[in-house]
Amino acid sequence: MADSSFDVVSKIDRMELDNAINQAIREIDTRFDFKNTGAKIELTGDKLAIEADTEERAKATLDVVKDKLIKRGVSLKHLDAGEPQLSGKIYKIASTMKEGISTENAKKVAKFLRDEGPKSLKTQIQGDELRVTSKSRDDLQEAMEHIKNGKFDFAVQFVNFR
Repeated sequence: MADSSFDVVSKIDRMELDNAINQAIREIDTRFDFKNTGAKIELTGDKLAIEADTEERAKATLDVVKDKLIKRGVSLKHLDAGEPQLSGKIYKIASTMKEGISTENAKKVAKFLRDEGPKSLKTQIQGDELRVTSKSRDDLQEAMEHIKNGKFDFAVQFVNFR
């Protein structure tokens, strides 16, 4: 019998991200407490820029974005938001959307599986993914549960379960 496998990845669903940002922009435009505050949200590639007249409004705008990301099923672990910076008369929050598992993080997951998971597992780092293989599908499902319950500082998804 051939080995079964799955890949551990950290990817953002771009469509859901765009939908969440568009919903946040609509909410900022229509909410009364954001009128005349200069609050703006802009997504370009992996960069998210938030602007507002005051520091509190900039943080509130970021909270609206976070709320919409959660509702659309995008993990907040993908969002790397900075602190509000004063630029002229406007407060700006520069954020990046993190995607992919770094080699260092893949090694952490592999070590975690070696220590906590079933002994039949084999791991292999492939670029920004981690492939986990085993002869037993039950062991792979147990490994998925261990990874889900592990406290990692990046979002994980599972693909290519065969």
